[in-house]
Amino acid sequence: MTRAFRLLGDPPLLAPLFAALLCGSAAGQGGGAAPAQPPPAGQWQSLFDGKTLAGWKETNFAAHGQVRIQDGAIVLGTGAMTGINWTKWFPKSNYELRLEAARLAGSDFFAGITFPVGDFFLTWINGGWGGRLVGLSSLDGNDASENETATVVQFENNRWYALRLRVTGDAIEAWIDDEQVIGVEYAGRQLSLRPGEIELSAPFGIATYSTTGALRKLEYRLLAPPAEDARH
Repeated sequence: MTRAFRLLGDPPLLAPLFAALLCGSAAGQGGGAAPAQPPPAGQWQSLFDGKTLAGWKETNFAAHGQVRIQDGAIVLGTGAMTGINWTKWFPKSNYELRLEAARLAGSDFFAGITFPVGDFFLTWINGGWGGRLVGLSSLDGNDASENETATVVQFENNRWYALRLRVTGDAIEAWIDDEQVIGVEYAGRQLSLRPGEIELSAPFGIATYSTTGALRKLEYRLLAPPAEDARH
């Protein structure tokens, strides 16, 4: 695996002055109502029962493929874009997400994970731009192929990959099969989605592009807030 990402100790790029105004229409969206009592920090919460799409809905992409449950996995069939959106509450920060994903057919991204970062959204692309690119779309208006999170991974079809994402108050990190592929601080950065249908994946959704993908073992957990946050 070759990689080209900014380590957490590197200084972030300067953001445009009006970054906060450029979140896009997705900024007003949200999942379900917040629970009266959030789950305890550190305890993994299931997002998929292995049998149904309970808690999920198909994303209303044009020319999308079929979404089905097969062999304990959610299969996103080949279409222009095919995806699912989580319909219940989901955290905005201080959380981890983990799942297993596989590309069953095709040669483009099989797990485009759109996720919240505070009041903004990003997409973690896995296997885009011809099947190998990993990165975040978008930072300072630059998509996953144009910013410092771009990484090349030689994905194999019909192989499961363990994906893990961590979002905290100042950083975004991601791992594939326990190897870190993304580590970036985002203070002062413009966070946005790549213009187009992917905006329908907000606030939290997973999509494929011209590819059949499969998802299983989807879980999230809350992280304890940093000590300095807990004092306020």
